[in-house]
Amino acid sequence: MVLRFVTLLFALLVLSVAHAEEITGYENPGYREKPAWFKSSFLDMREDVAEAADAGKRVMLYFYQDGCPYCAKLLDTNFAQREIVEKTQTYFDVIAINMWGSLEVTDLNGKATTEKILSSDLEVMFTPTLLFLDEQGKVLMRLNGYYPPHKFSAVIDYVGQRREKEVSFRDFWKARASTEASGTLHLSPDWLQPPYALNGRDSGRPLVVFFEQKDCAACDELHQDILALDDSRQLLSKFDVALFDMWSKTPLTTPDGTVTTASAWAKTLNVQYVPTMVMFDAAGKEVFRTEAYLRTFHVQSALDYVVSGAYLEQSNFQRYIQARADALEAQGVHINLMD
Repeated sequence: MVLRFVTLLFALLVLSVAHAEEITGYENPGYREKPAWFKSSFLDMREDVAEAADAGKRVMLYFYQDGCPYCAKLLDTNFAQREIVEKTQTYFDVIAINMWGSLEVTDLNGKATTEKILSSDLEVMFTPTLLFLDEQGKVLMRLNGYYPPHKFSAVIDYVGQRREKEVSFRDFWKARASTEASGTLHLSPDWLQPPYALNGRDSGRPLVVFFEQKDCAACDELHQDILALDDSRQLLSKFDVALFDMWSKTPLTTPDGTVTTASAWAKTLNVQYVPTMVMFDAAGKEVFRTEAYLRTFHVQSALDYVVSGAYLEQSNFQRYIQARADALEAQGVHINLMD
């Protein structure tokens, strides 16, 4: 135990030095110290799951990267609310994992690896990414990106209270959805219209499908703010665009020729949150999706990632957006990730 304790202290010292080096000499707005109540783990996933189960808890894996404003928002906004913190501490052991880190990790199969390789193995492409594990280490819920406090709180309750045994999260969330919104869908006459034969497109363009709902403040913000910008509109013009209420019975034919409804298709695609953007190539194969709260640069980057074909050459979205940000900065275009 003494040896393990010394090893942990050394690892934490190395990580602290790395953090200090990373933030020296340039602005790093996303770096934040992790809350003191996060678990100090030896990063043996099997031990962590077993210890949490013995305490009547579950494990939440928090994948982050320094310089990530959405990670900062999770820590500074969600984990600044006492109710959320108290519920999270009651239900979970939270373990932070650096998406690009080199600390040694023992995965759930007992294999020695690193933070970076584990992140790749688990297909972590957004930060923050949160994986909620059950008592056997199975992933029960996955949040790819930042979720505002009311949505995040619902996930904490759903997984922490083990409600997955009683109801699907889609139905759990529907019952709790906020009604503080415009109450309308932001349809456009320039987009695909009924009958929605998504398999009959001959434009040669990729397809982006928005799954939303009427009572959705984030959907209002997406359309009235982000997608109203000229740059966003230019990117959307290179897609065929369809928008559906994820709970509606709107008839449609999917890109693979299945005749169904919007709600049934959303369930088949495992769409759980609004707004979600699901993007398909010209042949109708899903190639990328976003399913979290995103601001302008990340929404536009997601659209550009697909329409430019960059996803075919760069499978890691984080690397793509960093390269895109660097290229724009080099052209004199300053990027504020939270605008």
